[in-house]
Amino acid sequence: MLYAFKTRLPTPEEALPGRAEPPFRVPEKHTVLGTALLGPYPEGFEVADFALGCFWGAERRFWRTPGVWTTLVGYQGGITANPTYEEVCSGMTGHTEAVRVVFDPAKVSYEDLLKIFWESHDPTQGFRQGNDVGTQYRSAIHTHSPAHHATAEASRAAYQDVLAASGYGTITTEVLPAAPRAFYPAEGYHQQYLDKNPAGYCGLGGTGLSCPVGVAKAGD
Repeated sequence: MLYAFKTRLPTPEEALPGRAEPPFRVPEKHTVLGTALLGPYPEGFEVADFALGCFWGAERRFWRTPGVWTTLVGYQGGITANPTYEEVCSGMTGHTEAVRVVFDPAKVSYEDLLKIFWESHDPTQGFRQGNDVGTQYRSAIHTHSPAHHATAEASRAAYQDVLAASGYGTITTEVLPAAPRAFYPAEGYHQQYLDKNPAGYCGLGGTGLSCPVGVAKAGD
């Protein structure tokens, strides 16, 4: 029964009920950057939410990016309020594993972050990423402004052309406004997991194709 929800999203009637308050405490500080995880964030900084498979490796990719002020992993895009990791893994919350990126737009652009997002995973795989199978691993961008939304959609169209030219299928990435889809921070042990466990599982891998134009290998 539960396996069925690994490959399809639950309806509101099927989803777990959740709870009014988080069932755990989130640490105050980023273990690498030393910045606040939950805010307050500096004035003028912007927020971007990305889902690209297992959030452990995805978060590290962004915290290593100059201009990123803090990163926070959590659950987004689903139905169940304040879920636990075990509930998300059941497939019965509708959430995907996501990374919240708080950045200084004077030092790194939203377009730069989108380039990292697209090149760090295969966005054509639907409810999986590599060997990780389930709705929690689906690709998604949750936007925080009309400008970000338009930019994300334009980058998806541009990268689709790149992928199609190399034989890949249709991008399955959701591009949706962050509100009213709440971002629920994950448990403390998930935050900056690969800083605490350097040899831990990452699971992050891209197609090797550059975004937004051309078919050269990323990094060439």
